[in-house]
Amino acid sequence: MKIGVISDTHLKGCDERLRRLLERLFRDVDWVLHAGDLVDLSVLELFGQKEAHAVYGNCDPPEVRQALSERRVLEAKGFRLGLVHDPESLCRMERGGLEPMGPLDCLVFGHTHRPVNVRKDGVLYFNPGSATDNRFSRHNSVGILHIGKGVRGEIIELRDH
Repeated sequence: MKIGVISDTHLKGCDERLRRLLERLFRDVDWVLHAGDLVDLSVLELFGQKEAHAVYGNCDPPEVRQALSERRVLEAKGFRLGLVHDPESLCRMERGGLEPMGPLDCLVFGHTHRPVNVRKDGVLYFNPGSATDNRFSRHNSVGILHIGKGVRGEIIELRDH
C-alpha cells in the first residue's frame, strides 16, 4: 500500500500547477493524507478521486476547523497511523488536554514546513514538509508512506519536478 502525504499547502483555492504535479507523484497511491493548514477545503480537490484524510492546522479558518478534526488515527494494513498538524498538541494530550491517540506505528505531522523521516522507539515520525512554502526549508516537498511488512517513509523534493 502507498499513501501520499502533503502538508502546509496554505492555498486559497485549487492550484492547477500543484494538481498536475500531484497527479503525477501520487498517481499510484491508495490514499492521500493532508497534515493541516489547507486554508481552504477546495485543496482536497487536488487529490481527484483518491481517498483523502485530513486534519486542520493552526492557520485554518473556522469553516475548515468545523469540517475536519484536530487529529485522526487511521489503520492501514494493520498499522496504526496518527495524523496531526502540530506535534506540540501531543504534549497537550499527555497533560490531559486531549484524548491520547494510543500506540502508533507512524505519526504524520506538519506545521514546521521541514521534512522529517525518522524512526524513534519503533515509531516512524513523518513530516512531508510544505508543498508550497519553503520559508523554513530549502525545498518544497511531499512524501510517500510505503506500507508492507512495516511502515517506511520517503520524502520527495519538488525542485526536480
